[in-house]
Amino acid sequence: MARGLGLLATPTPLSLHVHTTPPLVRRACWPELGAALAMAAVAAAAEEDVIIVGAGQSGLAVAACLSLRGVRALVLERDDCVGSLWRKRAYDRLHLHLGKKYSALPHAPHPDSAPTYLHRDEYAAYLDGYAARFAVRTRLRREVRCARYDRGTARWEVEAVDLGTGGQTERYTARFLVVASGENAEKFVPEVPGLEAFPGQVMHAAEYRSAEGMRGKAVLVVGSGNSGMEIAYDLAAAGAVTSIVVRSELHLVTKEIWNVAMALYPYLPAWVIDKLVLLMCAVVFGDTSRHGLRRPAVGPFTMKLTTPAYPVVDVGTYAKIRTGEIRVLPAGVKSVRGNVVEFGDGKPHPFDAIVFATGYRSTVRQWLKSEDGLIGDDGMAARSYLEHWKGENGLYCAGMVRRGIYGSCEDAELIATDISKLLRSQQEQGNGF
Repeated sequence: MARGLGLLATPTPLSLHVHTTPPLVRRACWPELGAALAMAAVAAAAEEDVIIVGAGQSGLAVAACLSLRGVRALVLERDDCVGSLWRKRAYDRLHLHLGKKYSALPHAPHPDSAPTYLHRDEYAAYLDGYAARFAVRTRLRREVRCARYDRGTARWEVEAVDLGTGGQTERYTARFLVVASGENAEKFVPEVPGLEAFPGQVMHAAEYRSAEGMRGKAVLVVGSGNSGMEIAYDLAAAGAVTSIVVRSELHLVTKEIWNVAMALYPYLPAWVIDKLVLLMCAVVFGDTSRHGLRRPAVGPFTMKLTTPAYPVVDVGTYAKIRTGEIRVLPAGVKSVRGNVVEFGDGKPHPFDAIVFATGYRSTVRQWLKSEDGLIGDDGMAARSYLEHWKGENGLYCAGMVRRGIYGSCEDAELIATDISKLLRSQQEQGNGF
């Protein structure tokens, strides 16, 4: 395994000649001319062995693992950089919740000089260096609009729009297609009657950076996952009068406790880890239900392995909840009238600002034309863990089963190993071996 990784600048993508669809194909007056040009455009589509959609941690990991096996891959990314989640949709104080041992991508451990818990900017720089080190070929500002399998050619046909040129269409073909666009493609904000007339500031967690200007203001955080809890802490620490909606049960842990659980994972069954984690949590937090944070019946590690729910890593939020600096509201938002938010329990509260930490949605089903059952209606992996990563006709998904950075690494190695074996087998058959 390679050691160390310099935090290099964003790599310049390797050149690739892509033929765009001629305008005459769309405007041809004569059917014969239009058909001929269309056929020429299809024939001129850029040919790849593997196309990866998404240049986040999962896409980069797959590309690197393929590169080490001698397989060329092209990564198509909608944004203008790799790892855009960390650069453009993360609040200023964000640090990784997992230690650096569990947040490194394949074949590139974090250097000894790196802090145990990397800051958002440090991890973004790490991804830049990772892409450069493994010469990951990326085409940025490419939004995939359609990907379908052609049984006649046994290849995936991918259409992408070049957002940098105002929407020029590009076509690619590949033997293998890897979906690595993640679960954070599109912000989700619930529909709330009257919200459009709220006089204060309304934002999604993706737009929140810091609590600057919030001192003394009444701020409501909707959503009690990791982002919601940490944003609530950030607001309260800056002097905002902070409230957070906590409707669902949740497991509260510390970074240290969760990293103990990760260290034990290779050696103990999940139910044993659950008991140890809950024992440590009882010592550190006591009975969290007294302050409106009810724990689920299913243990935290089992829940992480079997559901989309993550435990909430406490960064100091719970202490502020206990002192009353953060108020927990147990009912969901029902409607908004003026600056007053009405809740499901009938209680109204006035606010100056609202932050929706209500998560994201995948957009894969909007462009992937495949019904093999690999990707579900929610745009995420439809199959359970261990069976989730491989579909039919050379279709794969990476990082789509909600297992974080650790899961991205596992998926990348599995996919790269499988693709390299299939290509090697095809080459051997072609050479008459």
